[in-house]
Order: sequence, then structure tokens, then C-alpha cells
Amino acid sequence: MVRESKSPHSSPTFCVRKPNGMWRMVHAFNKLNAATIPTPIPRKDVLQNNMTGCTIFSALDMVDGYYQLLMRESDIPLTAVSTTSGMLWEWLVMPQGLSNAPATFNRLVTQLFKPMRQFVQTYFDDIFVHIRASEGKTAVEAHLGHLREVLLCMRENRLYANINKCIFGAEEIPFLGCFLGKDGVRADPEKVCAIAQWPVPISQKDLRKWLGLANYLHKYSANYAEMARPLTNLLKKDAVWSLTSEAQQAFEAIKSSLQRILALPDEERPFIVVCDASDFAIGCALLQVDAEGRERVVYFQSRQLKAAEKNYPVHDKELLAMKYALVKFRVHLLVEYKPGKQNALADALSRRPDFELAHLTYLESPLYELIREAYADDDDLAGLVEALSAPNKTVELTARQRSRLHRYSVVEGLLYYQVDGGDEPRIVVPNDEDLRHHVLYEAHDTPLSGHLGREKTYTSVARNFWWAHMYKWVRKYVQTCETCQRDKPAPSPSAPLMSLPVPPDCWRSVSMDFIFELPADARGHTGILVFVCSLSKMVRLAAVRKSVTAPQAAQLFVDNVFRHHGLPEAFVSDRDPRFVSHFWQHLFAF
Repeated sequence: MVRESKSPHSSPTFCVRKPNGMWRMVHAFNKLNAATIPTPIPRKDVLQNNMTGCTIFSALDMVDGYYQLLMRESDIPLTAVSTTSGMLWEWLVMPQGLSNAPATFNRLVTQLFKPMRQFVQTYFDDIFVHIRASEGKTAVEAHLGHLREVLLCMRENRLYANINKCIFGAEEIPFLGCFLGKDGVRADPEKVCAIAQWPVPISQKDLRKWLGLANYLHKYSANYAEMARPLTNLLKKDAVWSLTSEAQQAFEAIKSSLQRILALPDEERPFIVVCDASDFAIGCALLQVDAEGRERVVYFQSRQLKAAEKNYPVHDKELLAMKYALVKFRVHLLVEYKPGKQNALADALSRRPDFELAHLTYLESPLYELIREAYADDDDLAGLVEALSAPNKTVELTARQRSRLHRYSVVEGLLYYQVDGGDEPRIVVPNDEDLRHHVLYEAHDTPLSGHLGREKTYTSVARNFWWAHMYKWVRKYVQTCETCQRDKPAPSPSAPLMSLPVPPDCWRSVSMDFIFELPADARGHTGILVFVCSLSKMVRLAAVRKSVTAPQAAQLFVDNVFRHHGLPEAFVSDRDPRFVSHFWQHLFAF
């Protein structure tokens, strides 16, 4: 294994005691390792995932495995070590302590057990044998057959196991710092016990040690970052050490949150990703529904927000939590991009106009029937209705009525009046005071009318009805309306100028205005539409022509503000015609 050496290189040697009381010889290859290019090692979580759905496990711990690998002749002098006797020795086989020794040995073991990859996982000097349901055999019989293949392979390649560390045919085995079984994976009970029995920290140094151990197991704890915030605040540079009741509660909450058993991910089943954000932290979890229909947690992940991230608006914090979840769980998630021309269903649904009415209300009013009946009591209108309803019948009409007969018509028993051919026919209301007040009530007092002023009420009535001196009737009715008189605001002086309220988040309030008369660019733009966040004063600019319209301004708002920051709660602008009615109609039509 070793021989005397005359190498110009040398590394110190010493012994350390093993947990079982025996001694282990180690070498300080610090300088040699610093000059070595590291080799990647396997991921523990990938090995765990390969054992999903297994019911019986065995674990074998190999001993002196490094000594089965011969050193390359040119590299032997580099392994020279000195002893207290002054002798210099160099290794003929691979010694422990070299930075690439674990990866080299792992490649050997992986290559040897590659044909058994379906039921064997290897990690350096650990071999894990597992079994799922097998056709024609019980799980125990199949597992014994797999163990036989593994042991024969070890015998052929002179690999030896430490019988004192081997576990055979168990429902749960220790697996690289945790315990893995048929029900899932849980934290190492010794580590959980060490955390639970840890005394209350009395200094930042004690707290940092405890948090280091707790952080290692944080994937078993929901909302770990949020719970640990009062404790991590005590580790800040200028923090004054004081274990408050809030910090004490966080200390105890973390202790009791590490007992959870997590499920192993099954790549054949769909995953569920949940995420959330608070004012101080973001968190997410990967879940999966098992064969029994239970929703099981696979991973917990969380972290505290950075100083700048705490200023994000709520929807940005939620989006940050989504991004964090997708990055953490990306190995389990498959996202397939489908171009719009191939995504016909979603594209059609997004463009389909919604013609279906959610609710339809029919309004029934006896007004028209009352008007028909009132014609009989009006001497002037009764003759007109009779003459127009029966043209062949002789009806006595005054000269004035005959001269105006061409302005009237009867449709379904209602008398219509129009000044000329270009005028819209309007229903003639008989000379009945109660009936005319009924018409004015419908145009002024009903909830849909809203107690409009004199001119708007007259326009509303004149659109459908007519009678002589109708404007005077409307003016008098509005002036004597009790509701209007009671609620009419009294004249008041203009309010003094004052500062706008400070919004709670960025882009909650947006100011916008045009700047024109600038030098034209290559596309003929001579103006800028300016959008300013009222809190952060962040500015977004959009080039415009002087002929810009309200619909174009709405489109620029969507492209420059809405797509990045969402819809603000408040807008501040002048009374520019491009910022009033048409702007909002087109904005909410997107």
C-alpha cells in the first residue's frame, strides 16, 4: 500500500479518533487539493427520488474501498507523507484526504453497479438496495435476489462491507443525513433531538450555531423563513442582544416544526406547487397526491425578503414567490411552450366576443296604456286619433287640425307627432295633468334617471314624448322637486391647494401628461407621453405624434405601465381631452 519515498513533495500526517473509539490515519493534503480541479459528485435528492414507492430497504457501508484503487505511477510522488520518525512514505493506492478521492471512488462504484441501477443506488462508500412490487415474487423474495447480486458483485471486485454498519431488509434506513422509508423521508431523529434539547441561546454565537443546524433541516418546516425572522434579526451587525418573547416563541416554533414526514416525489404523478408572500418572507411547497388520494408535501422552501424586495407591491411579491418556487422545483416541473398558431383553443377563447347575457331584466310600465286610454278624454286628440285610424271615415276636424294632420300618425293606438320628415316621431301626451306628471316622474325621479337637471331632463322627455309648452312643464317640475331641493349642494369656495396623498406602494398612483413641441425623430414623433410613479418617481416615456388620440394613449398606457406594474388605483392628470371619456372606454375594452 505504501513504500519509502524520495519525493520532493510532502504532506503532514496525524491520527484522529473514530466514533467507535478506533483511530484513523489522515493526511493534510491542503496544498495538493488546492491545485486539483474538483470533480462533481452526485446529488442526494436525485438518489432519493429514485427510491420512490419502495417498501423494503438495505444499506451497506463499504470499508477500505479507497485501497482498491491503484495510483497512477506519475502521481505517486505527489502523495508522499512525512511521519514523526522522519521517514517519507508515498501511497501506491488512493489515500484518504485527496479532494477528488471520493469522486474517483464514486465513479468506480457507479460503474460496477450500473447494470443494477433499477434497484441499487450508490453514494461514495454507501450502497442502498431497494425493492418495489415485483411480478410473481413477494417483495422479500425479490429483495433477497437483489442483495445476492450486489454481494456477488462486491466479491468479484474485492469490495468489502462493514457488517457493523449494514442494515438488511428494513422498512426504514438512515440515508445521507435523514431517514428514508416506505412512508417518505424524515429528518434524522438525532439532529431533531439535538435541536429540541438545545438550551435557550445566551449570545449571538450560540444562536448562530443553533440556526446553522436548523437551517440544514429547513425543508421539513413550513414557513421556516417567516418563523426564523425574529431570530435572524438578532444576528444583524448593529443588533442589540435581547431575546424577546417574540424571539423565544420563534425558537420554540422551529423546534416543533421539524417532525414532519415528507413524501418522495413520484415522477409518474402530477405535482402541485403552492406559494405565498408576506411583508417579510416568501415561501413555497411542492405537493403531490398519493395513491390513497392524500395530498402529501414533498418539499418546503422559504427565504426572507431582501431590503429592496420588502418595498415591492403585493402583486410583485406574489410574482417573486412564484419565480422562487419555479426555480427551486424546476427539476420536477415540465413546461412546454406552444406557439399561438398551434394553441388554437386558448387563442379562440381569448378572442371570442361574449354575446351571452349574464342577466336580463324586463321593465314593464303601464304608461303607454294610460296614454292610449287618455286620448278618449281629450277632445282635440280624440278626433285626430279617429281620423288617422280610419282614413275612410268622415271625422269633423278644425281648420287648424286639418292643416297639421300630416304631422301626426297612429301606430298601435298611440298618436305620434313629428315637425317634418327629418324629425323623429314622438308620442303625443294628452292634456291630462296627472299623466304628464307621470311622464316627468319617469324621466326625472326613477333610479335610472338620477334627478337630472332641467336641460337634461327636458332632453330625456323630448326624445320620446311631445305636448305643447313641454319645456315649461319640465322647468316647473324640476324646480319643485323635493329631493333636488333637499340634496342640492350649497355654493362653496374652492378648496385650497394641497399635496397629493403618498401612496403605500410603487405604481399604486400614476401621474401622466404630454410634452410637445420637441424636435422630431426619424418617425415623426414630436412629443412624449410621460408616466410617473407617485411614490418612487420612476418614469416611463412613450414617443407620440402631436395628433395622438385617446385610444392610442390608452394603448401606450397598457404597453408601458400595465404590462409591467398592473393597474394603478389612482390616476393624476389634467383635463386633456385625451385623458377623459374615450381614454377610459378604450382602456377597459382591452
